[in-house]
Amino acid sequence: MTKTLLSFGHGYSAAALADLLVPLGWRVIGTTRKAEKCDALRAAGVEPVLWDEDLSDYIATASHLLISAGPNAEGDPVLNRYASQIAERADQYEWAGYLSTTGVYGDHQGGWVDEDTPLSPSTKRGQLRVEAEAAWQALPDLPLHIFRLAGIYGPGRGPFAKVRNGTARRIIKEGQVFSRIHVEDIAQILLASINRPNPGAIYNMCDNDPAPPEDVIAHAAELLNLPVPEAVDYETAEMTPMARSFYAESKRVRNDRIRDELGVTLKYPDYRSGLAALLAAETSAQ
Repeated sequence: MTKTLLSFGHGYSAAALADLLVPLGWRVIGTTRKAEKCDALRAAGVEPVLWDEDLSDYIATASHLLISAGPNAEGDPVLNRYASQIAERADQYEWAGYLSTTGVYGDHQGGWVDEDTPLSPSTKRGQLRVEAEAAWQALPDLPLHIFRLAGIYGPGRGPFAKVRNGTARRIIKEGQVFSRIHVEDIAQILLASINRPNPGAIYNMCDNDPAPPEDVIAHAAELLNLPVPEAVDYETAEMTPMARSFYAESKRVRNDRIRDELGVTLKYPDYRSGLAALLAAETSAQ
């Protein structure tokens, strides 16, 4: 029987998972709000469905669910429309994955957090994610797995473009560290969970090396043999409210569970290996 993944909000991370599933013979259905994305999804072997369409038939035929769509002030968009239908069919799903964020842990002033750390978000975005996690967990019998993602990077989402065009800045805030994760590692972690379901499990998705963001920019510049961008003090830096909000929290995120329970060996255990691979791929594509 063909396994069918219904991917709500089929974006960057979900596309990386689809790249693994489609060659294995999976049917992958991806929702999008933008009609102009449909051709690209088809080219990747994904069946595109516009979010505004009725998704009832897809919900009825799916064997697996992936939820990437983020919540807003009105709550989780998938549950707002389809909670009852998903709940009615909860026992037909072999696996359901919800992509959340490590922002649910809040600020720990550079200290370590793991999946058992109490949730204490310090941003509105983080609070909405806490509420959305709880809403999905409240669906009875759904084989739900929650994945809390650190900062995502990968093809098209590396620092090289800004370093090359001179817009990269090394924002300096004392004690600030971020965890991050390469999108290919997100995909392999999700596939490992699909192959070894553990309903109710929560996994942090991050690499092994939390680091100050300015170190990542500096290393990217060094790889490109370009000058290291200037250091700018966080307090005086011109930043959008969204960009500034990322600096409201500093923590180091543990990822022991993906190794111990899922047996995952990260392809890119730190930003150095990840950036080197991105640059190599860019170079070979030229």
